[in-house]
Amino acid sequence: MASSTTMTLGGGTDRRAARLPIASLLALALAGFVTILTEALPAGLLPQISAGLGISEALAGQLVTLYAIGSLVAAIPLTAATQGARRRPLLLAALAGFVVANTVTTFSGSYVLTMVARFLAGVSAGLLWALLAGYAARMVPDHQKGRAIAIAMVGTPLALSLGVPAGTFLGNFVGWRMCFGVMSLLALALMGWVRVKVPDFAGHAAGKRLSLSHAFTVAGVRPVLFVVLAFVLAHNILYTYIAPFLAAAGMAERTDLVLLVLGVTSLLGIWIVGVLIDRHLRALTLASTALFGLSALTLGVAGDAPAAVYAAVAAWGLAFGGAATLFQTAIAKTAGNAADIAQSMLVTAWNMAIAGGGIIGGVLLDGLGVAAFSPALLALLIATLVVAWAARHHGFPAARR
Repeated sequence: MASSTTMTLGGGTDRRAARLPIASLLALALAGFVTILTEALPAGLLPQISAGLGISEALAGQLVTLYAIGSLVAAIPLTAATQGARRRPLLLAALAGFVVANTVTTFSGSYVLTMVARFLAGVSAGLLWALLAGYAARMVPDHQKGRAIAIAMVGTPLALSLGVPAGTFLGNFVGWRMCFGVMSLLALALMGWVRVKVPDFAGHAAGKRLSLSHAFTVAGVRPVLFVVLAFVLAHNILYTYIAPFLAAAGMAERTDLVLLVLGVTSLLGIWIVGVLIDRHLRALTLASTALFGLSALTLGVAGDAPAAVYAAVAAWGLAFGGAATLFQTAIAKTAGNAADIAQSMLVTAWNMAIAGGGIIGGVLLDGLGVAAFSPALLALLIATLVVAWAARHHGFPAARR
């Protein structure tokens, strides 16, 4: 994604000053791709994994759960403990964790050993997610930070919309173990790319390292964290239980097509955010929240009409696609020198929302049915919109000329 910004120096236009370090940013994007694909791949391969390890599909599903737990518990303490470490060796260490974890998963015949490997992968993910946005932001001047973060985050929707279906398809032909072997080789190749193309940066000096409590009290950080928690919780309630929702609408056989629409529009959403974020962070956040709310309302009142469902899902994907970029850019700009610690808090809030989506969505589904999803989502998104709107000075500030 080329930048359209140029800088005038001495009466001439220096285009090189506006050029983004694409090769370095794409390396970070691929790191995000590896992280998301490693997390989500078991979901599409549960029957093969359960047969291969001699366990039930319910137990095989815990490979995803333990990964999330590893990320949840490790993000904040690891980021705090490594504030002084140089950034590139730290990124390489996180990628090495994926190499080891996916290699063990490839060859392990033990369920316990496989679960240990998945926990290690989750720990690596927690550290890596806390690094990515801040790393991308340090590569460019202030007026390009949002766009740089957008490029670094593009691996997430690519992994969800293309990587997971492709991995599932591949697993049906060559086996689930080979899929994890490919992931291990991909992470190993990425380590070489990072070593050659990604610049290194110093960590924080001992006197400048910031505590978790300090980062949490920086003006604007708490509103951003609330927005992350509520918005992503709304997303995961619906995303986790999209299959029973569609079954109730008589569209069970179209689940794959609905998810494809979600994935494609998510890519469009991240492209729009990448183009506009540096000048319109606040407007994009409010618009994304409102668009997601409109989608939830449509699913509630016309969820039995296929055309309405497709339109609502398209709006949902458009709203959610750039969300990670919006929130990580907001917290990076808001937290300043405490950006890495604040990013680790964002990772924790995001994973709490993933876990909460499964729990709360399950309770709603069992107790009230899929009809309860739309009101629950609307309540969360209205709260999100109110907090984002109120954070006009810190968190989601208005654009400045």
